[in-house]
Amino acid sequence: MNVSTSAITRIEGRAVVLRGSDIDTDRIMPARFLRAITFSGIEAHLFADDRAAAQAAGALHPLDGPGAAGATILLTQANFGCGSSREHAPQALLRWGFRAVVAESFSPIFAGNALTIGLVCVTASPHTIAEAMRIAEASPDNAFCVDLEHLHLGCGSTRSPVSLPESQRHAWLTGQWDATSLLLADYDDVERVEARLPYLRTTSRNA
Repeated sequence: MNVSTSAITRIEGRAVVLRGSDIDTDRIMPARFLRAITFSGIEAHLFADDRAAAQAAGALHPLDGPGAAGATILLTQANFGCGSSREHAPQALLRWGFRAVVAESFSPIFAGNALTIGLVCVTASPHTIAEAMRIAEASPDNAFCVDLEHLHLGCGSTRSPVSLPESQRHAWLTGQWDATSLLLADYDDVERVEARLPYLRTTSRNA
């Protein structure tokens, strides 16, 4: 296999537990933060309303809990990322520092948006999710590994199966999820196509 430098074969790190099903994109990234023209800094508003509500109740949202800072894996439940198709939701998760989300299931649009930016989404059984959550909550310093080559979620000596569509797995393992890198890797072809397009030659002469 010719593996690109953009290939993603495994994600390692601490995990944050986010309990609940049907967590929609409006909760992940409230609509009032969508007015910015870039994604820069959007991670500051990740789960803004949920975190504020937890604080008002004298509690800690999982993102503000012990071990959350620097965590790279999010553990959650069914139908994560449902609701509107806003790209800001996976962008905020990635920019916050998450590199993988492990859930019982995902909204297909959310998973598609995540794929294009390098945020790995894999599914696992409710039993696997429950056990991983238990381990992570018992000791926030536990290190997990999402292994895309062998399709498992690991922690210590424990290995549990995860899954994702084979087309997505192939894209991760070969780097083909990264359209920009693929374009730049064969830029001679881009220039050859550009040279054949008369409207681009006209634009260059008039520049």
